[in-house]
Amino acid sequence: MGSVNVADQVYGMGRGLAAIRAIDVHPGFLRWVLEDAERFLQAESTGSTFKAITAWHIGEIPYVNHDLESQKKIAEHLDSESAKILSLVDKLGDLSSLLQARLRELGTLSVLGLSPAQDAIAVDVHSPLSGIPEHWDRTKFGYDFTESAERNGENPPGPLLSISEYRGVELNTRTEGQQASLDVSKYRVVRPGQLAANMMWLNHGGLGVSPLTGYISPDYKAFWISDRFEPRYVHHLFRSSRYIDYFAAIATGVRPNAQRVTKTVLDATPVPLPPLDEQIRIADELDEAATRVDAMLAKVADLKSLLLERRAALITDVVTGRKEVA
Repeated sequence: MGSVNVADQVYGMGRGLAAIRAIDVHPGFLRWVLEDAERFLQAESTGSTFKAITAWHIGEIPYVNHDLESQKKIAEHLDSESAKILSLVDKLGDLSSLLQARLRELGTLSVLGLSPAQDAIAVDVHSPLSGIPEHWDRTKFGYDFTESAERNGENPPGPLLSISEYRGVELNTRTEGQQASLDVSKYRVVRPGQLAANMMWLNHGGLGVSPLTGYISPDYKAFWISDRFEPRYVHHLFRSSRYIDYFAAIATGVRPNAQRVTKTVLDATPVPLPPLDEQIRIADELDEAATRVDAMLAKVADLKSLLLERRAALITDVVTGRKEVA
């Protein structure tokens, strides 16, 4: 079950797609009838890997048989109004991305003790500590972060966790994509305050300090953090744009979306070590900023959902004739 669109020329299609030729129905109107029927088709679709429907389901879609001229007007009206709504949705998506980028910029300045002017200066991506305050100490990852060997065994201590680019470690609630296998005995345990890392996704922010007890993929790693660090500071530090750029520079691999940072290379990573009270202050400020941004992102998401609901209602009203088109 995917998107519906009208072909503007002759195309070849892959398996799993269906081409429907409009006979005595305006093609544009047919497109909107099919989109309006999406919930019906979703409910009727079956399949374990990919949900699919048959030609019979398409034939069972009810619609109001307007005359061809009215169908053309309806299609043109919905083309125009839908484009306006989707343009607003795209702008809201851009706003969400901007908010997240600004938060990451703020995080980079704070965790490295930089001024905006310093951050604007191009630095060697292999030197993540460039410009940090002189009174801060320096260390290396391998000195203060110890890999945990704890595995689930027969009794997982919590649920499956995932590592998202924006939030870090969180409960895995996905219904698609990454799922645990039936045997999770070898999955790695993560405890609150530990740093969890997807070693093939560090250059996309695939790490974070866990607030939860649970388990992660056996391909990931979990690290104990020395008491010289405030865990929340570590969380913001390694997810800052400067460290993401650094991880991209030291990662290796053939596939662009699977660039691995080896444990040996990670151990040699330079890490700033501010006084503990400064780490706590920085973490407090960034936690507060993240809370404010999360609230704004939630409002943006609500507005996007509302616009999409209005769009769906408009399509139904116009296609079924409940709302007339001038």
